[in-house]
Amino acid sequence: MKKAIIATSAHSFLKEQLEQKGYVVLHEPNMTYKELSMQLVDCEGLIISTRLSIDKVLLDKALQLKWIGRLGSGMELIDVKYAETRQIRCVSSPEGNRNAVAEHALGMVLSLMHKIFHSHNEVKNKLWQREVNRGIELKGKTVGIIGFGNTGSAFAQLLTSFDTTILAYDKYKKEFARNNIYEASLEQIVKQSDIISLHIPLTPDTVHFANHQFFQELQKQPYFINTARGQVHDTKALINALKNKHIAGAALDVLENEHFDTYTHEQNEHIEWLLQQHNVIITPHIAGYSKESFYLMAKVLIEKLFL
Repeated sequence: MKKAIIATSAHSFLKEQLEQKGYVVLHEPNMTYKELSMQLVDCEGLIISTRLSIDKVLLDKALQLKWIGRLGSGMELIDVKYAETRQIRCVSSPEGNRNAVAEHALGMVLSLMHKIFHSHNEVKNKLWQREVNRGIELKGKTVGIIGFGNTGSAFAQLLTSFDTTILAYDKYKKEFARNNIYEASLEQIVKQSDIISLHIPLTPDTVHFANHQFFQELQKQPYFINTARGQVHDTKALINALKNKHIAGAALDVLENEHFDTYTHEQNEHIEWLLQQHNVIITPHIAGYSKESFYLMAKVLIEKLFL
């Protein structure tokens, strides 16, 4: 019989659909790399998310593997090029959680600009301060979106109701301008934006995309949002930008290192400093983790793999 492994947390719909298609499904959300390497020998299909690296060593043991499904977006943990030389099909499901990411990014922007999170914490400490917590409205602002794929375009769609001007840049897409969405260069975005939001994949070219030079070239002291991958911003450069007021604030759903138990002394200093700032919001990589997207990502994968 055909065998498939779901090596991540997944909606029950995924297992049910695979079983209906004749697969014996092993669902082990906490499966280790070593355990997976042993189980893959006679496996035809594999579902993962952001936890396990599917490298050449692992793929060489998967003699019967025909497809790999990635719940969510980003294929950086899969050696896609090598998998394809082995005729292993690799698909992802960014359509399933793009709206969740977009809503999370919007929530972060509004929380920063209206000082919702900061003022809430003050009230918890019995401080009732109105003047210092006067907010800034999103209406009429210019939003720079870097990366206009699934999440970038979904974020732009949500912003259209706020009467904003949207400048969007995508290295791989053209002719997507419409209504208040304009195609722009990176130079235009860094010079004209009041808010900048990253929606780019993690590749060798995008590691530390937001670096010291990026932040120093900003001209309007924008709010900086990253719901993509932690390594596309340089934490040291981000801290420097906050200290030197190159940016008005930062909202991060992702960090360069998301495993606190492996932090170096310097990394601990960085996160402790960031968490003390009134104009910084950090969430634990949950932007795409809505209840709705949990199901939709599974549905999209099944459709891509079998329809």
